[in-house]
Amino acid sequence: MTALATDRALRGTDSITDRLDAAIAATTFDRPTLVLDLDIVSRNFQALQRGLGDASIHYAVKANPAPQVIERLAMLGCHFDAASRGEIELCLSMGARPEHVSFGNTIKRATDIAFAHRAGITMFAADAEEELEKIAEHAPGAQVYLRLIVEPTGADWPLTRKFGCAPARVEGLLAYARDLGLDAIGLSFHVGSQTRHAHMWSDTLNQVAATWHAVRAAGFDLRLLNIGGGFPAFHGDDVDPLEAYSRDVMAQVRARFGDAVQIMAEPGRGMVADAGAIAAEVLLVSRKSDDDLHRWVYLDVGRFSGLAETEGEAIRYQFETARDGDEAGPCILAGPSCDSVDVLYEKRPVSLPVSLRAGDRVVIRNCGAYTSSYSSVGFNGFPPLDVMVI
Repeated sequence: MTALATDRALRGTDSITDRLDAAIAATTFDRPTLVLDLDIVSRNFQALQRGLGDASIHYAVKANPAPQVIERLAMLGCHFDAASRGEIELCLSMGARPEHVSFGNTIKRATDIAFAHRAGITMFAADAEEELEKIAEHAPGAQVYLRLIVEPTGADWPLTRKFGCAPARVEGLLAYARDLGLDAIGLSFHVGSQTRHAHMWSDTLNQVAATWHAVRAAGFDLRLLNIGGGFPAFHGDDVDPLEAYSRDVMAQVRARFGDAVQIMAEPGRGMVADAGAIAAEVLLVSRKSDDDLHRWVYLDVGRFSGLAETEGEAIRYQFETARDGDEAGPCILAGPSCDSVDVLYEKRPVSLPVSLRAGDRVVIRNCGAYTSSYSSVGFNGFPPLDVMVI
């Protein structure tokens, strides 16, 4: 059994994935296209609901903002984590209630805060004094939670630098928020993207718990813990099944923070990644010299048209072709644009069939997250990644 087949079996997705495969096989694409199955999104949300129990699930809209995805999740009762005015407008237009949308970006334009407040958004993230001042001025009395910096403890893609404040600053920021008339309700953090196993959360939760309990001892009545994202998708290395993973994470959270604390989660990749596959095409197979160790395989989709997460080769997408089963060999994989950084995998070449030729279809698996939303609007004249929803 292949690694992809094993992953499908573990997640119980064979029948639904067959429908995704059938839709791709039955369609002729004249450009790279992300094909999304909404039933897989629904299944993932329901698995998270079962595992996370009474936690409030706020889908991270940036993972995939397709209107059909937002509409389906809103119908299921999902809440939303929005990073911009545009994402807030999208969620509200697709049926989400404003009290179910949080403004989770810690770096917000003042006019966007004012817009969100007028629209009925009541919950905002912050990690600095100036951000609290903007919220207090433009969304007076709003609920705020502070983003905390945590040290990485095993994620494939740690998220530790751009957002958050050091633990030593939390108490002062909470006091400042209170002085500004804001309702400082809790803390948030992000364990890191692609934290593949639930046990990897342990050290991070210990870090957050130490700050949480110290702040409460200082007299701050925290009542919300936003555990962020990190829920993984399969990209070649084993991951825990989604429901079991989320149940284990919640057990660890409750053991450290108790049953009375309101828990909020912001899954993105874990919700939509395996709901999508990209139908791509080989444009060229070549060697640079007669003694070149590896072929170069160029696809019609690259770093600027949806595969931005190949930066640093952090996310290892899985590829399938009609020639799978033929003799395979290592190759350097690159995109089509006239830009030298549009190389997907070179440090760790990808094994693909030696018989692969221009015109062959390549299906890229588990890429429903952070692909269409990362695609440029037209770099080099290439159109953005198309999306087909079934």
